[in-house]
Amino acid sequence: MQGSEKTGAMTKKHEVYYMANKTVKEHGVEVMEEILNGYNDATKKDRKKKLEVVTAEEEKSCIVANRKIRPGVMSMRGCAYAGAKGVVFGPIKDMIHISHGPVGCGQYSWAARRNFANGIPGIDNYVTMQITSDFQEKDIVFGGDKKLTKLIQEADQLFPLNKGVSILSECPIGLIGDDIEAVARATAKEIDKPVIPCRCEGFRGVSQSLGHHIANDSLRDWIYEAEVQGVEIEDSPYNIALIGDYNIGGDAWSSRKILEAMGLKVVSQSTGDSTVSEIANLTKAKVVLIHCYRSMNYISRYVEEKFGIPWVEFNFFGPTQIVKSMRKIAALFDETIQKKTEELIEKEYMPAFQKIVDKYKPRLEGKQCMLFVGGLRPRHTIPAFRDLGVEVTITGYEFAHNDDYARTLEYVENTTFMVDDMNEYEMEKLLETFKPDLVGSGIKEKYSTQKSGIPFRQMHSWDYSGPYHGVDGFAVFARDMDMAVNGAVWKKLTPPWK
Repeated sequence: MQGSEKTGAMTKKHEVYYMANKTVKEHGVEVMEEILNGYNDATKKDRKKKLEVVTAEEEKSCIVANRKIRPGVMSMRGCAYAGAKGVVFGPIKDMIHISHGPVGCGQYSWAARRNFANGIPGIDNYVTMQITSDFQEKDIVFGGDKKLTKLIQEADQLFPLNKGVSILSECPIGLIGDDIEAVARATAKEIDKPVIPCRCEGFRGVSQSLGHHIANDSLRDWIYEAEVQGVEIEDSPYNIALIGDYNIGGDAWSSRKILEAMGLKVVSQSTGDSTVSEIANLTKAKVVLIHCYRSMNYISRYVEEKFGIPWVEFNFFGPTQIVKSMRKIAALFDETIQKKTEELIEKEYMPAFQKIVDKYKPRLEGKQCMLFVGGLRPRHTIPAFRDLGVEVTITGYEFAHNDDYARTLEYVENTTFMVDDMNEYEMEKLLETFKPDLVGSGIKEKYSTQKSGIPFRQMHSWDYSGPYHGVDGFAVFARDMDMAVNGAVWKKLTPPWK
C-alpha cells in the first residue's frame, strides 16, 4: 500500500488508515497534527521533532533522537543503570554483579530480561542472582566505600568459583562521590580477580543508551586495556566473535547454530551466556559479528581501531534477513565457507522457512502492526513480520540515535508513522486512531494495550517465550504472533471503541 494510493484502491479492512480523497501520508500528517495540538506550545515545539510520517521514497529521516525527555511527559525510557546492568553486564554468567546503592534498583532489575545461561545457579552462574549493597541513610551520610569493600570480600567467599565482580553504581553513588574505582583496584588485588567499576548512575545521559556506552567503556578499560587473559584457543581463519546478543530466551544459542553450521568457530560470545574469559578472547577473533548495534557498537569500533579486527552488523530475525546476513558473513571468508553456506540455505533452511510461512502466513497476512521497542528491534524485526505478511505501519524507538532512524528507512515499504521516545498520551492516541491488529512493545505498555482490546507481544524479553533468532526462533516467533493476533480471547472481549 504505497503512500500515493487513494481511498478507492484500499480494502474495507484498512479504512481506518485513510480518508476520502487523501493519501495515506496526508492522513498520517493530520493525525500527527492532532496529537501535537494536545500539547502546550513549548511541548508541541519539542515533540514536533519526534514525530514523522514517512514513505518508501524518503531518503532521510527528520526525527531528532537521543535528546532529553521533556519534564512532565510520561516517557517509556529506562535509565543508564538499566542499560549497563540490565543489558550489558547482567548476562555475563560467571561474574558477581553488585548493584551498589539502595535495594530498589537491584530488585527491579533482578533476572528481568530472561538472559539464559548454562551452568548451576549460585555455583558458576550468577545471572539470576540479585546482590546489592543495600544503601541506608547512614551510608548516604558517611559513604559506602567500606561497605562495598566488605561486600566484595564476602561475596567472593560465598561464591568462590566466580571469575570476577562488577560494580554497577546507582544514583546516590554519583551524588555522594563514592570512589568505586579505588575500591575496585584494591579488592581486585585482594581476591586476584577482575573487579570492574561502572559509573552508570541512572541520572546520567538521556536514556539507557548512555548506560550501554558506559558499560562498553568499562569493559574496554578494565578488560582489554588491563590485558585480562582468556583461555588458550587454537588459532583459525574461521574464528569469530558474536557480540550484542544477550541470549534472551536462548537467542544466542540459535544464532550459534547457524554460524557453526556455516563452518565458523565462535571463540567469544558476549554478553549473553558469556564468561570473563570469552569476553577477553574477543581480540582473538578474525571478525566481530554484532547483532545489537545500538548497545555494543562502541566495543566493535574500539577493537577495530586498537587490534585491527573488522566488524560487521548482521540480523538473524526471519528468513529474509537470515539468508541475507548468512551470505554477507560468508563473503568475508573463503570459498569453503561460501559453498557450505549456500548448501545450508538451499537444502536445509529455505525448505524449513517455507513450511513455517505456509503454516502461519495465511493466518497473519494483511494484519497491521505497531512496533515500539528499544533502540534496534523495530528495524531488525520489520522484515520478519513482513515475511509473515504483517505490515508494520507505526514504529519508533525508546532510545535510538539519529542514525537508527536513517537505517530504519531501508525497511520502509509503505507509509509508516514513526515516533521517537513515544509517551503514553501519544500511544493512546495512535491506538485509538489506527487500531492496529498487533502491538509489540515493552512490559509497561502491555496491559493498557490489551485492555484496549488490542493483541500485544512483549518484544523486550519475548513475553516469556523465545528464542526469536535463527531458524528455530522464526518458528517460535511466527507461532507467538499468530497466538496473539488470533487468540480466542479477543472474540470474547468488547474493545472500548465498540
